[in-house]
Amino acid sequence: MQGSAKPCDAESSEQQTRDGLISALIAYLLWGFLPLYFVVVKEVGSFEVLVHRVIWAVPFGAAIIFARHQWTEVKRALTHAKMLMYLTITAILIAGNWLVYIWAVQSEQIFQASLGYYINPLLFAVVGVLIMGERLRKPQMLAVILAAAGVLVLTFSGGRFPAIALFLGTSFTIYGVIRKKVVIGGMPGLFVETIVLLPFAVIYLLTLINQGEAAFGANDLALSSILILAGPITVVPLLFFALAARRLNLSTVGMMQFIAPTIQFCIGVYYGEQLTPAHIICFSCIWAAVALFSWDALRSNRNPTLASA
Repeated sequence: MQGSAKPCDAESSEQQTRDGLISALIAYLLWGFLPLYFVVVKEVGSFEVLVHRVIWAVPFGAAIIFARHQWTEVKRALTHAKMLMYLTITAILIAGNWLVYIWAVQSEQIFQASLGYYINPLLFAVVGVLIMGERLRKPQMLAVILAAAGVLVLTFSGGRFPAIALFLGTSFTIYGVIRKKVVIGGMPGLFVETIVLLPFAVIYLLTLINQGEAAFGANDLALSSILILAGPITVVPLLFFALAARRLNLSTVGMMQFIAPTIQFCIGVYYGEQLTPAHIICFSCIWAAVALFSWDALRSNRNPTLASA
């Protein structure tokens, strides 16, 4: 009897991994193609697009929370002062991150946006050293040096400081570090963050409507419907990511996260953003760093003794 259970366990494990890979792929594809949405609503101001992301994420998020029976986590976060404080800080950080990302896409700076999310996991590694006392393995150190070299080349040879990329990467890193302090799932956490931002978003939208400056309204039902879609495009990728994170090890999730900025980079190429020699050198360094970082993560996952080397 015991011998017959092992194939079932193996099959179940394989199914979990397969489901996790599919979920992660869907999440990163949705995040990768996200710039296309902001291009479609380019005529709408960045602040108003941000406001719609917050407002319409609430009902869609509530539906998912209800379906997954996660209201207990939401209630605990809303009634726990320290947890709510942390989630208020992360709400501000994610709102700033979303706003700059939207503005970057709408101002035809998708390359910088994609660069920000390429360097994000490398920044996490640096934070691990500076704040958590972790030690970088040699391949990780080389990856960070390569990424830094790429950013410096773009800064000094490209004639433009990559402020957007650094803000996106840094703000999301800080967001991730603080969220690690809060014991709450991805979906409940995002729901509480949007609840915190909701009053400000509603006030801003009502002000625009009263002043006759809002793109949202009865005068353009098609555009208004598209703006409502900001809710699901915010919530659905995170749902699939949460499903993937429960089924895959961290190194696999870490390697797959580079899918999204790669797609974003290709979108920037498609829309004809200027790809200067400085951009080419910078992204070549970043891609080399990503390859090295991913190889090291895969190697250490297969041989846990290397993780402490």
